[in-house]
Amino acid sequence: MKALFKTAILSSALALGVGLAGPVAAQDDSIYIPNLAYRTGPFASTGTPLMNGQRDYIMMLNERDGGLNGVKLQYDECETGYNTEKGMECYEKTKARAVVTQPWSTGITLQVLPKSNVDKIPILAAGYGFSPMSDGKVFQWAYNPPSSYWDGASMILQNISGGDLASLKGKKIAFLHLDHPFGKEPLPLLEAMAKKHGFTLVPIPVGLTEMQNQSAQWLQIRRERPDFVIMWGWGAMNAGAITEAVKTKYPMNQFVGVWWSGHDGDMKLVGDAGKGYRSISWSVPNSESGLMQDIKKYVVDAGKSQINQGEGEFDSVFYQRGLMISLMLVEGIKVAQDHFDVRAPNPEQLRWGLENIKLDEARLKELGADGMLVPFSTSCSNHTGHGGGWILEWDGAKFVKASDLLQPDRAEIEPLELEKAKEYADANAPWPVNEECKM
Repeated sequence: MKALFKTAILSSALALGVGLAGPVAAQDDSIYIPNLAYRTGPFASTGTPLMNGQRDYIMMLNERDGGLNGVKLQYDECETGYNTEKGMECYEKTKARAVVTQPWSTGITLQVLPKSNVDKIPILAAGYGFSPMSDGKVFQWAYNPPSSYWDGASMILQNISGGDLASLKGKKIAFLHLDHPFGKEPLPLLEAMAKKHGFTLVPIPVGLTEMQNQSAQWLQIRRERPDFVIMWGWGAMNAGAITEAVKTKYPMNQFVGVWWSGHDGDMKLVGDAGKGYRSISWSVPNSESGLMQDIKKYVVDAGKSQINQGEGEFDSVFYQRGLMISLMLVEGIKVAQDHFDVRAPNPEQLRWGLENIKLDEARLKELGADGMLVPFSTSCSNHTGHGGGWILEWDGAKFVKASDLLQPDRAEIEPLELEKAKEYADANAPWPVNEECKM
């Protein structure tokens, strides 16, 4: 960082702190980071620890360092309840001051996406959203690091096949998914993989009104007798599915979910009966890390966190994943600060920062987060990074890392990404494409 940051003097007006929107500050005094949060509704149990984590990382930087390179980070939440209409209202409400938007729903992301080329505000959809957003040439303002849903589906298939997808030939895989854009997102890849590798894919949707009562879905699973169940669930759906699986005695070692289906709170409902359940994950909790000790010192022990300490939220997968999401965003902001020699990057400068992230093992260690996040880097053409993931397994009390780092089969995925990105651009013509983006 250049010399101007070394002599930066913080304004007393910045004492507002994290989470308070407050009046509009003077340019360069703060960086406004809105989050389209959901602490209410059927997804609150999973949304709350994630938002707590995102909030606490920003709070820690403000408390420990006075912000980022002498500039306060102004975190603000607008409650959506995971509702797409409310999400769009929040987007419109916050976009005037926002350096970034974080939609926190695949449905909201898909609605914001066409606006990105007009409003020119980067979309950060960490580990969610439309998988072809990886193609930075087509989706110039959208980022979904460190791994996409299609990456996740590929890694799950690798895991259940023992690394040899040919072994899935003749097998049956049930795809239990939320009947929502999020749940349908991996279907194009799974259908293509089923056709290529000769397994039968049985999609089983769960409606928003069925999340807590999935008796019909699990009756179908008992009837189909699949070799594996892959779950693309969220919120109350996960708890409902885990409970039904235990009730019907479905083998937990044949049940594996996406990273949003690996929530400690859901598994604690069944305890030992859930042993063997797995989820793919691009983050791993490490409460002894340097970062977590700073979070504890400057935020939790200082009484400035909203976490539920009695329920072990500090040690949970989702709380610490929320921290990693803010870490990725802040890294993009810092890259933009350094490159453009500015205190408070504008959205276009942050766009450049987000496509020049390099969170390798050395940088993660420097941030005190070694082992907590898959190493990855982004570029003009690669807005995801495709860092891979680990398998987490429930041991009856907590999730533990149960695999080496897995990598998605990019040779299988990339052609489909390019095809679907082009389809999207053609369907929304005229759609600007960055022809200068070569790498």
